[in-house]
Amino acid sequence: MNSCVMGAEEIKKDMDSWPSDLAYEQWVALPVSGARPSARYKHAAAVADENLYITGGSRNGRYLSDIQAFDLRSLTWSSLKLEIDPSADKSEDSGLQEVLPGISDHSMIKWENKLLLLGGHSKKSSDAMIVHFINLETHVCGVMETSGKIPVARGGHSVTLVGSKLIVFGGEDRSRKLLNDVHALDLQTMTWSVVEATQTPPAPRFDHSAAVHSERYLLIFGGCSHSIFFNDLHVLDLHTMEWSQPQVQGDLVSPRAGHAGISIDEMWYIVGGGDNNNGCPETLALNMSKLVWSTLTTLKERHPLASEGLSICSAIIDGGKYLVAFGGYNGKYNNEVFVMKLKPRDLSHPKIFQSPAAAAAAASVTAAYALAKSEKLDFPQIIDLNFNGVEKNVPKKDINLEINAIKEEKVVLESSIDEARAENSRLREKIDELKSNHTELSKELQSVQSQLISERSRCFKLEAQIAELQKMLESLESIENEVQILRRQKSALEQEMEVSSTQQQGSGGVWRWIAGGT
Repeated sequence: MNSCVMGAEEIKKDMDSWPSDLAYEQWVALPVSGARPSARYKHAAAVADENLYITGGSRNGRYLSDIQAFDLRSLTWSSLKLEIDPSADKSEDSGLQEVLPGISDHSMIKWENKLLLLGGHSKKSSDAMIVHFINLETHVCGVMETSGKIPVARGGHSVTLVGSKLIVFGGEDRSRKLLNDVHALDLQTMTWSVVEATQTPPAPRFDHSAAVHSERYLLIFGGCSHSIFFNDLHVLDLHTMEWSQPQVQGDLVSPRAGHAGISIDEMWYIVGGGDNNNGCPETLALNMSKLVWSTLTTLKERHPLASEGLSICSAIIDGGKYLVAFGGYNGKYNNEVFVMKLKPRDLSHPKIFQSPAAAAAAASVTAAYALAKSEKLDFPQIIDLNFNGVEKNVPKKDINLEINAIKEEKVVLESSIDEARAENSRLREKIDELKSNHTELSKELQSVQSQLISERSRCFKLEAQIAELQKMLESLESIENEVQILRRQKSALEQEMEVSSTQQQGSGGVWRWIAGGT
């Protein structure tokens, strides 16, 4: 979800602390000096002026409002002290204003000398999406005034820079309603507009990722609803305003949300994410021209980057291109900075999205969706559009050839649908088998629960017996005390009797002596 635009400036590696001889496509934790910012997730990040900027985020259910800067030259953190925009209206809240409110699940884009923060969740409620700005030169912070059809407030959305426009897709509003709408903000006029698109859009979702290819194609990947995690890829052609879901090749990609993505040239890099149970340990790369997934590296379990809500940016350091990742949560909040050195790539081959074959592929996908819905293909009047969307006159013969080609393609698509139905049948059988296993496990669970109940009953009986024994022991102790008292009394009586007997014997002897003397 969190992504940032690659910094244009090159950072010279003149510091001794920067790791030397880094291996390609391997994550390495940077040796950070001094204090670090508090660990967090669902923050936003961007690279500008040789610094990695981190804003907001969440930790233990608390929204953060700080902005931290990581110097990519000295590898040290510092906290920026912001000032309130002097031109802002101070009449609200009796003159008490927050410089930057605590915010989470927002997006941040660098534009000119500013960082623009769009949307997000915060304690301060708002019906419409707010655009905050941070001036990197003056450190003044405020709210941008926007006009037009302002989208509803939301978090977990995606924001992508296309030329001088920001494209916002999806997210979750304050009432937890899931969204799949598209809006555009013209940064020249600060005017919002609704993007109306045709064909089948992605299902409503949040915590997904987005990228733009060739300044024309908006790509949406992954994310989740309130019950489903996605691994699908959708493409919006920003010229024709048509959605499609093209077929992808390469490595299998597991469903995920809360991941981070960044595009560099024709490659789109995806890091982290999860499904609320497990983090995703692999770092993925999608070749946006060929639509091929590949796995760059796979981390160990519980690695800090196998997290949800992390951020990823890119920077050019000493001529090399690097990914820079920060934060995230996978049972533990993280605040380390990781970097990955990317392999140089050959960009000389043509881009599929810019060829007529791409348009034909998109048409095939659209036809397949229509066929899956109605199981019939209607053939309306065919209008051939060139790549800029300009109508051309097409001879009738060419139209007939086009129709025949589409009919042939229909046969292929119907065959594909039959295969899909067969696969669905196999999946239903697996589901039935799982349901049967679930029933058996439920019975075992009930049996175990009844055993536990009987064991608990035995425990209660044993506890009652133990209590009775304890009472008996207490009574035995009192009896023993009484016996000891009686013993002492007996001993005293015996002593008295001996003394009395001795006295009597002594008295009889005197009298005998007197009698003997007479």
